[in-house]
Amino acid sequence: MDESQIASGSAKPSLDYPIDPPANFGETVEITPGVVWLRLPLPFSLDHINIWGLEESEGWAIVDTGTRTDGAIATWRRVFAETSETRPLTRIFATHMHPDHIGLAGWLSRKFGCRLWITRTEYLNCRVLVSDTVKPAPPDAVTFYHRAAWDDAALEGYMTRFGNFGRFIHPLPDSYRRIVDGEEIPIGDHRWQVVVGTGHSPEHACFYCPELKLLISGDQVLPKISSNVSVHPAEPDADPMSGWLDSLARIRRLIPDDVLVLPAHNSPFRGLHARVDYLASSQRRSLARLHQVLNEPKRVIDVFTTLFGRAIGPSDPGLLGLATGESIASLNYLLHRDLAACRVDDDGVAWYQSRGDGASLLSA
Repeated sequence: MDESQIASGSAKPSLDYPIDPPANFGETVEITPGVVWLRLPLPFSLDHINIWGLEESEGWAIVDTGTRTDGAIATWRRVFAETSETRPLTRIFATHMHPDHIGLAGWLSRKFGCRLWITRTEYLNCRVLVSDTVKPAPPDAVTFYHRAAWDDAALEGYMTRFGNFGRFIHPLPDSYRRIVDGEEIPIGDHRWQVVVGTGHSPEHACFYCPELKLLISGDQVLPKISSNVSVHPAEPDADPMSGWLDSLARIRRLIPDDVLVLPAHNSPFRGLHARVDYLASSQRRSLARLHQVLNEPKRVIDVFTTLFGRAIGPSDPGLLGLATGESIASLNYLLHRDLAACRVDDDGVAWYQSRGDGASLLSA
């Protein structure tokens, strides 16, 4: 699962939720004429994803698709049956490559003969990850989690589960329409601007319509949870936290505060700038706490309590993976700024210790 279940702060800003969610999966709620909201089930603790329908002259464009699961496919079939398929899908827009957002793009694009629109990095990365489905866990990945001080049971579980990503994704379309940051795309009677962010995924696309004052934010800005920002085994020295913080600042700068935000999870809300400010300040406070606790050397698994408020162990392997990836993202953020050092002991486990003055971590 891609979405973090880990709280990154305490008091959240008061946001306005003007529209009640659909009563049942597959039912639609009108946001404004030509824009509808429906939900699909997810087989995770975060049990839903929001799908946004944008009306065009010949049918509906959708943003995101749901996972490749029996529940999601059955829900889509009910939607199609109720509309008698008289208004087919015209285009599929994917905010990013995670299975709950792109998992059924291949099925839907082939069913309706329509094109997938997505950023290049998201499409190509998804294809790479899907190709791992039938492969054994690579030694570099096992080394990555061993360095984070996973025990033998956790490593064995990882090797057993390796490749699960692709199991939630229908074979992707063999071609796609690339979208790029700043592009304006006519959809129906309106134009939507692509606003790309990074951190949660490599080239995440949001869609902003100034005329309608709507922002489809995907996972880049969520109202009640903080999106997971992780380092992954394929790029162990990456610094996605920098991209995440820069993207939040950029969204605040580019998008007015009076938009209605249409997120991938939870409900549409107003209060974009307050939410972005909270996410950024909460993350910076976490980084400052991390710097402080690293006065004494710590392993990755030792900083979970500092960052997430509780210990996390192998009994919840999915959460352990998320916590490990996000902890390394925070640690790498410090390393890239020479605010921490890392040494690897004789057992191959990494130990981190702070250095320098961490006061800058609290500045915007």
